[in-house]
Amino acid sequence: MRLEWINDILAVMDTGSLARAADRRFLTQSAFTRRIRMIEDSIGAELFDRSRKPIEVLPAIRALEPQLRDTAARLESLRAGLRNSASGTGSTVAFACQHAITDTVSPRIVAALTAQQDVSVRVRSGNRDECLMMLLSGAVDFALMYESADMPTAAIPRAFESVTLDSEWLVPVCIPALRDAARGAVIPIVSYPAEVFLGRFFSQTLAPRLPAGSVTEAKAETALTLAAYRYALSGIGVAWLPKSLVKEALERGELCLLDDVLPSGALELVMIWLPEPRRPHIQQIRQDVLHRLYPDAASESVPDRLADAVEPVDRAKEG
Repeated sequence: MRLEWINDILAVMDTGSLARAADRRFLTQSAFTRRIRMIEDSIGAELFDRSRKPIEVLPAIRALEPQLRDTAARLESLRAGLRNSASGTGSTVAFACQHAITDTVSPRIVAALTAQQDVSVRVRSGNRDECLMMLLSGAVDFALMYESADMPTAAIPRAFESVTLDSEWLVPVCIPALRDAARGAVIPIVSYPAEVFLGRFFSQTLAPRLPAGSVTEAKAETALTLAAYRYALSGIGVAWLPKSLVKEALERGELCLLDDVLPSGALELVMIWLPEPRRPHIQQIRQDVLHRLYPDAASESVPDRLADAVEPVDRAKEG
């Protein structure tokens, strides 16, 4: 039984509805509902009475509430103890990032982190909701993800602090042999599921700007940008991908850019973290990485109470 699952069940008990529980867990209602179904499938039993509106916890499960709360508290304490023990032999920094960022941005972050003495790194990859949940659960210290000013409904919840690191473009690409098809009335595409961030980004900001009279035909669907990249290289259809991810394929001529005929979209690369980190020394480590890689972002992310404590970067060491 995972700690995150226990906290999901307790959130429904505390709020009395899936919608309010989803808000507390910083998930969309559809994503949270799928999580609840996954928990029930894993346990092999239903936890809620869905015949009632709003949904109610079954009486037998409600009777276990004290045990659930005690178990959650014990697991939180155990996790903190393990981390504190590990920190005595050096620092382990964990961060999560959306799948495309794992391939394009995370290598620079890992290199900057491991350049610091006695620091090891764990990288976790997932979709946007999974990254937020890893951060909330304490599984990671910070997360890297994409945001869009054109999607205010998908903004980072106020429970987190964030800083913009860089800009990115989601661009349409395909193999050269499909370029003519991309100009046709029916455009074969590799699509993203509607419930993931890039799926919502496409439907809300890109699809309305498709050429008049054209429609898309999804030849394949995946939530993974790296899989979409491979599908595009295989000639399955047009894929909208981060430009940094396809840069080398474009230079080699394996893919061609279609932003002259199909819409592109601006994204922001952001780093997010909890305002009160479970391990305060990680804040200094994170700040040093920002100074090295994103100095403009570093100056924006330092709270007033820490501004005097941040040491200047040794430029000589940077080479």
